[in-house]
Amino acid sequence: MVSTASSTRLMDTLDKEILNRIQREFPLKREPFEAMGRDVGLTGDEVIRRIEALKRGRVIRQISAIFDTRVLGYQSSLVAAKIPADRLNSAAKAINFHPGVSHNYERDNAFNLWYTVAVPQDSRLGLEGTVDVLHKISGAEKTRILPTLKLFKIGVTLDMKEGATAKKEAPQYGEADRQSADRNISEDDKAAIRALQEDVPLTPRPFDLWGQQVGLTHAELLERAYDLRERKIMRRFSAVLYHRKAGFRANAMGVWKVPEERTEEVGQVFAQYQAVSHCYLRPTYEDWPYSLFSMVHGRTEEECERVLDAMAEETGVTERLSLYSTREYKKTRVRYFTPEMEAWERLYAGVLR
Repeated sequence: MVSTASSTRLMDTLDKEILNRIQREFPLKREPFEAMGRDVGLTGDEVIRRIEALKRGRVIRQISAIFDTRVLGYQSSLVAAKIPADRLNSAAKAINFHPGVSHNYERDNAFNLWYTVAVPQDSRLGLEGTVDVLHKISGAEKTRILPTLKLFKIGVTLDMKEGATAKKEAPQYGEADRQSADRNISEDDKAAIRALQEDVPLTPRPFDLWGQQVGLTHAELLERAYDLRERKIMRRFSAVLYHRKAGFRANAMGVWKVPEERTEEVGQVFAQYQAVSHCYLRPTYEDWPYSLFSMVHGRTEEECERVLDAMAEETGVTERLSLYSTREYKKTRVRYFTPEMEAWERLYAGVLR
């Protein structure tokens, strides 16, 4: 029997099994819920009801295609800002208004606001110009752009059964995948991306519905999805969770001071840890000497620290900070090939004059 949905709904073993599966890959099939149900011993309708309950309980954030921002021609970066404490909320609100800001967190550091921003290839302001505007309208005292110099890993499965451990696995997506991806994005590709980036409808045949909206049969839309995945434009089609509601209440941005000659070796090791969702090489500054970033998600800070300690012990790198998020201001997926960013630039371009 399926439990009733509420914010206090307790997840059972089947819920956790479904969550583990759809974080890795949602079936790209005409009847995906039926296909998933066969794997876990449920009907498709029962899977839909459980996912509906997990969405109402704010455990599942979204199920959709996940694309590589840079492969699509967008510029993107992590940005660290130092904001006066009494301006933090208003600063975050101003930054969040930019449609390319997908993540924005308060973290326990002098650089207390950390956000990611992406801008399209035809942006009039460009990445640096956009960050300049965000710096000014937020009232930041300092802003540091921290773009990815090398991607070691992106993608995580929050293990609903075991939590964060030092378990190893091959990274789902890394630098080799990004470099080998096809960057020739056609108008047909963009049309498919606009559909597939939305939250999947909870209906037995969701790709039929999406296909009708964009003038394609379900088979044509799925064929384009397979093609985008094969060309490594789409990283995967899967679920993203509300980490805290899913029981993962701590996330530590482990930042490491690594000798330049060891960054490749150490980055490859860190990327093998299942609990690490992101692992990047980023630039350093005089006031920021940490070049390697590894995001760890756990049920508690102690769980995160155990993973980070295991990473330090394996590599011998000990100079690190663990930056925990104390407030989530924004977490969403960037919507690609839509008009919102151009509208934002028209509104804010005058700030730089």
